[in-house]
This record gives sequence, C-alpha cells and structure tokens, in this order.
Amino acid sequence: MSDFKNLRVWQKAHALAVHAYRVAVTMRRSRDLALRGQIIRAAISIPANIVEGRRQDSEKEFARFLRIALNSACELEYHLILARDLEAIPVHEAESLVRESIEVRRMLYGLLNRLAGHSRPKVSSAGSPV
Repeated sequence: MSDFKNLRVWQKAHALAVHAYRVAVTMRRSRDLALRGQIIRAAISIPANIVEGRRQDSEKEFARFLRIALNSACELEYHLILARDLEAIPVHEAESLVRESIEVRRMLYGLLNRLAGHSRPKVSSAGSPV
C-alpha cells in the first residue's frame, strides 16, 4: 500500500487532530479534564486508524480500520458538542471543529464506498463479468 501521508483523508484527519488537541489543552478547569482527554483520544484515533489500516494486506482490512476512524469521528463530534454546551471551549472553536469532523467523516464515507466498489467484480453493460 502507498504512503498514508498521500491520502487526502489522512491529511484532513491529521489537521483535525492537531486543531482539536490545541483547543482541548486550553480546557483547564478540573471538572473538564476527563472531557479534554476524551476529545484528544478521539481526535488522535481518527488519523491513527487510517495509518494502521493503510498498512493492512487487504482492502477489506483497510475498510475495517476506516470504519473505526469513522466511529472515532462521530465520537469526537459528540464530545465537542458537549464541551461547547458545558462552556468548556468557545462556541466558535467547537463549531469549527465540528465542521472539520463532518468533512473528515464525508471523506471516510467516500473512501469506504470506493473500496466497496473495488471489491465487487466489474460488470459489463451486458450484465456479465468482465
């Protein structure tokens, strides 16, 4: 498999992780520390699972790790909403991060759909396998 750093979805996920980390470490109140840790873990999990999946021997295994990354992106979105509603992070930061996480999720869905299309035999317009 090619270098994970060439994947646009990894690049976006990495940027999201960096942004989320930088915002989360500003959460200094003791009551927010658990949520801060959850935001950081979920954000880092997204690009890390893309990297781990890219090293797999099959597209099926790669897709499994992409689904894990997708789940982490959904988890991150919730943690960001909670942090916003608890006023642990500024509203504008939460909204920006949620938009980024949605973009990454869409890219992950797109890549999963492409992988699913590659695993099926190609069919000619006559309906027979090519």
